[in-house]
This record gives sequence, C-alpha cells and structure tokens, in this order.
Amino acid sequence: MIRVQMQFTDDELRALHDLARRSGRPVAAVVRDAVDALIRDDERQRHGAQALAAIGGFHSGLGDLAEQHDAYLEDADG
Repeated sequence: MIRVQMQFTDDELRALHDLARRSGRPVAAVVRDAVDALIRDDERQRHGAQALAAIGGFHSGLGDLAEQHDAYLEDADG
C-alpha cells in the first residue's frame, strides 16, 4: 500500500472515528472501504451509461423481427 496524507474537517474526522469505533476497524480501513465503494459506483454508472448509449444503435431493417426472430434465426443457420 502507498501512504497518502489527507485532510478532513473536524466533523468528517469525528464521523470517521465513530464509524471506525463502531465497526472495530481502523479509520484507514473505513476510508479505503468508502473509496472502493465510490469507485464501484462510478464503474456501474459508466457501464450503465454505455448500455443506455447502445439502445437504438442497431437496426436490423426488419419490421417484424420481434415477432419472427425464430424464423430469422433458422434462416441464418442455413
């Protein structure tokens, strides 16, 4: 691990100490967990945005694909 120096307000530090005390873990572990959660949330949001951006991006040109997808798959298989 790499050591970093951070600055917190009195209220933030007090809350961190309270969380650490209640969980029985060091403040550093609480901060690492919070950072990990923030990173996971950001990744989920980015993946969600990518998925939403793909909606409507592909067109088959077939007006009945939803109803006839099995027939089109059979035709594609040969």
